Amino acid sequence: MSWPNKPAKAAQKDVDARWTVKFAKARTAVAGKQQIDIAIPSFGYKNHIAIDQRFGFIRKSVVTHGARHDGSQLREVVTTDNTASDVWADTAYRSKGNEAWLKSKGRVSRIRRKKPKGKPRSEALRAANRTKSKIRAPVEHVFAQEKAHMALFIRTIGIKRAEARITLVNLAYNMKRLIFHERRTAAG
Repeated sequence: MSWPNKPAKAAQKDVDARWTVKFAKARTAVAGKQQIDIAIPSFGYKNHIAIDQRFGFIRKSVVTHGARHDGSQLREVVTTDNTASDVWADTAYRSKGNEAWLKSKGRVSRIRRKKPKGKPRSEALRAANRTKSKIRAPVEHVFAQEKAHMALFIRTIGIKRAEARITLVNLAYNMKRLIFHERRTAAG
């Protein structure tokens, strides 16, 4: 316990959550003014998910504190029962360790690549990343749905409660996705 002499204070503090900083890219310069990137601090938890490419169902979810690096969760969310061999992810998941692990599991890495430090991004790299982003984009749609339409905003104390809430929202998302596919099948 962080405050042994103050149990009421300790009950109101979330000692599992962590701070992280999200960076938002600046928009293009307007009227010659240089725009700067924005750093947005946030406190809480992250929802790491793997989805089915064909139907968009959440296959696996892992909840961590906000400061946990995304790349460290690749082995947790990539399921071994998945019949597809390709793994699509953003640049945060690219590391030598993750690439070696994917190869050892018979998976093909389709993880976006970062531009080489100090060099401009080549057109070939842009084209390859654009192709990968088209496949990977539905993952971001899940987060947008959960945040905007399902009002996912974690106001709990402790990672277990946050994990329970996030898991329930993920389950509700899968139910909505199932209804969408059933209606589409019935209409067609």
